[in-house]
Amino acid sequence: MSRCLVPGSFDPVTNGHMDIIRRAAALFDEVTVGVLHNPEKAGYFPVPKRVEMLEKACAGLKNVRIIAYGGLLARLTRETGIRVVVRGVRGVQDLESETAMARINGTLDPGLETVFLPAFPGFEQVSASMVRQILLFGGDPAAFVPPEVLEDIMAGFAK
Repeated sequence: MSRCLVPGSFDPVTNGHMDIIRRAAALFDEVTVGVLHNPEKAGYFPVPKRVEMLEKACAGLKNVRIIAYGGLLARLTRETGIRVVVRGVRGVQDLESETAMARINGTLDPGLETVFLPAFPGFEQVSASMVRQILLFGGDPAAFVPPEVLEDIMAGFAK
C-alpha cells in the first residue's frame, strides 16, 4: 500500500492546498494530511478548527485522513512509518525552500522521500496568508477557499 504525508499549517485551508491533496489522493492509496502546530507561530485559527475545516473540505476523498502534530516532521514520519512527503510548490522560491527542508528531513529520517507537485495555473498565487490579508481588508475570499469551509473562515475572522 502506498502512503504519503501532506504536511502544512493550513491556516486556513485554500483551494491550492486542496489541489495538492486531491492530486496526492489520486497518486497514493492513503494520504495523511498533517496539520502542524508550531509553538513558535501564533496561528490565526486554532489547530482543532483547522483540522475540522480540512475534514469538511476532504469529506469526499475516502483515502484521506487528517491529523494534528507538533514537532519535527521527520519524527512524525518515523512514528507513522510514512516514507513519502508530498509538497506543493508555487514557484522557484517555494522550490528552493522546500528542497532545503527535504534535505534536512532526509538527514533526520534517512530514506524519507519528498515529492514536489507544481501548482496548477490559477493556484500559483493562492496562499493562506493571502486569504488572511483579503479578510483583514474586508475582501471576499470565496474564490480562494473551498466552499465547504467559507462560512467557517468568515465566522472565524468576524471574531
